[in-house]
Amino acid sequence: MNKPVLSNKSAVILGLALVIGLSALGLLIGKAGVDYRQFERSVAVKGLSEREYPADVVIWPILFTEASNDLPKLYTLLDQRIATIQSFLEEKGFKTEEITVSAPAITDKSAQQYGGNNGAQFRYTAEQSITVYSVQIDRVREVSRQLSVLGKQGIAFTGNNYQAQTEYLFTRLNEVKPAMIEEATREARAVAEKFAADSDSVLGKIKRASQGQFTIGDRDKNNPHVKKVRVVSTVEYYLSD
Repeated sequence: MNKPVLSNKSAVILGLALVIGLSALGLLIGKAGVDYRQFERSVAVKGLSEREYPADVVIWPILFTEASNDLPKLYTLLDQRIATIQSFLEEKGFKTEEITVSAPAITDKSAQQYGGNNGAQFRYTAEQSITVYSVQIDRVREVSRQLSVLGKQGIAFTGNNYQAQTEYLFTRLNEVKPAMIEEATREARAVAEKFAADSDSVLGKIKRASQGQFTIGDRDKNNPHVKKVRVVSTVEYYLSD
C-alpha cells in the first residue's frame, strides 16, 4: 500500500528537479547570449603614420639638341658634345659608372610626310640624352644649376619636356615600414581608447586589423628631393561594459 505514495513523491521530486534544472539552464543560456552580444560589440578606428625622409637615389637626365644638313657631321658633333658633358660631370665628382649615354634620336625633316618643313634651315635634327643615376643627391642639385657653363660653349639643353625632369627616389621603404606600422597601430589604439572611455566601455582585444598601402610622394613641388611616406592602418577592437 505504501509503494504508490513513494512513487508519487519521486515523481514530484523529479518534476521539481526538472523545472529547476531547466530554469537554471535557461538562465545560463540567456546570460551566455547577453555575454555573446556584448562580446560582439566593436569599434573600428584608423591610425596614421606620416614621416619625411630624404631621397636616396636621383635620376638626372640631361637632354640637348643639335641640327645640321650633313648627317655624318651631325653624328661627329654629337660625339663631341657628349665628350664635353662627360668630362664636365666627372670633374664635378661623378663616377663613370654613374653616367649613361643613350642613342640619339635623329629626325630627317625632308623625309616627313606632313608638317610643311620645306623651309626648315636644317634637314637633320638630333636629340641626345645623358643620364646620371646616383646616390649623390646634393651634388646633383648643385651641379644641375651649373649647366649654363656648358651652354656658353654652344650646347643647347632641353629642359621643358617630361623626359628632362629629374626624378628623386626613396628606396629604403622596407627599413622604415616596421616602425611606421607600429606608430599607426599605436595611434589607432589611442583613438579606440578615447572612444571606449566616452561610451563607458572597456576596450578589448583586436578583432581584426588591416594595413593600408604605403604611399611615397614629394613633400611639395619645390622640394621633390624630400619624400613624404604615409600609411594608414585600420584596426577593429572588441568592446564590453
